[in-house]
Amino acid sequence: MAELRDTHGNPVQLTDEYGNPVHVSGVGTTVPPAGAATATVFGIDRATHGGRTVADMIAAEPRMTDGPVAVDQPTHHNRESGELRRSGSSGSILSQFLFHNLAFSSFNSNSSVPYSTLSSPPLRLSFPLRHGFASTGVMAFNSNLSNGVSTLSVNEQELNRFTEVGHKVADAAGEVIRKYFRKKFEILDKDDFSPVTIADQTAEESMVSILLENFPAHAIFGEEKGWRYKEKSADYVWVLDPIDGTKSFITGKPLFGTLIALLQNGKPILGIIDQPVLGERWIGISGKRTTLNGQEVSTRTCAELSQAYMYTTSPHLFSGDAEEAFIRVRSKVKIPLYGCDCYAYALLASGFVDLVVESGLKPYDFLALIPVIEGAGGVITDWKGDQLCWEASPLSTARSFNVVAAGDKEIHQQALDSLQWKC
Repeated sequence: MAELRDTHGNPVQLTDEYGNPVHVSGVGTTVPPAGAATATVFGIDRATHGGRTVADMIAAEPRMTDGPVAVDQPTHHNRESGELRRSGSSGSILSQFLFHNLAFSSFNSNSSVPYSTLSSPPLRLSFPLRHGFASTGVMAFNSNLSNGVSTLSVNEQELNRFTEVGHKVADAAGEVIRKYFRKKFEILDKDDFSPVTIADQTAEESMVSILLENFPAHAIFGEEKGWRYKEKSADYVWVLDPIDGTKSFITGKPLFGTLIALLQNGKPILGIIDQPVLGERWIGISGKRTTLNGQEVSTRTCAELSQAYMYTTSPHLFSGDAEEAFIRVRSKVKIPLYGCDCYAYALLASGFVDLVVESGLKPYDFLALIPVIEGAGGVITDWKGDQLCWEASPLSTARSFNVVAAGDKEIHQQALDSLQWKC
């Protein structure tokens, strides 16, 4: 039987009522026996029989014990049988299913049991549980989309797991970075003339290694190596910048940072800013308050641009119309400051800075910042006030964005008014 693993790498086994293996193949398309309908789970088409799909029939149940659990009926929980079961309905073809927390979405039966009988006996899904997580639900479905396709939604258990691994990824990068900080090494120039070092490259590889081990069904987009995933898209994409502020790093200034973002369907749901030399780590999680080393932080109130302390990495990074727009804002703030890269956004989240204005940022430079800033009560957008969005894929170009972040929505609007950005 094909080896299945959930998104956390746990082994999964699927059998019918008689103990015969039900094999899994492909991603997104069910492969039932000849003559049966075919469905595309993540597409528009839905194979049905009697007007129902398995996605309509399977119900969410929490993990209640430290061992495997079971579901016999939509609301019946058997804690001792050692497997997760869901009975089919008479006359239903098991044509598509979608398990929240699993990295597969299609199957075909190689069982000796006739396919027609599989619609009545239960399918059984056995898997071990991980320790230390609250019981918030093994599966979740949202069948209210206009196209009728069931979609997954992240829950607290998953966020906890993602955050746990995010810490490991940051730890791995930090171990590499500290080894090279203020040491002599070769500095290379990339195609855009930005510097890159062995520390950048080695740190990214260490980060990728942790993610591949824990989430083989997730895609990765790193600053140094771009897209890493066998498919052209993924629900979850980790976006990595091992050293944001390489110029600070190579000149021995500890105001650079490691940036880690997790996107779910293009939206950042987890952001990490890690300063491995100073031992500071900001964590932004969708729906939660931002923390610095485990303590909640928040932006500060500053309703007037004339009273704002503003950071940008360097005034020399602006050119043309962008330079003129920046000057308009700089002329109105109380104190303009320079030279912090991502660390300036971390200071904003902690309430020490009021405004950050920058031009030419790549997606891996800002995606991790979004949950951190928003979770601290701040606002971060492009220069027109629009949400920062970027879809990662093998064909994606890491294009440049103009970014403005503020701790107070009043000065955010005032900064937008001063930028007058129409491009």
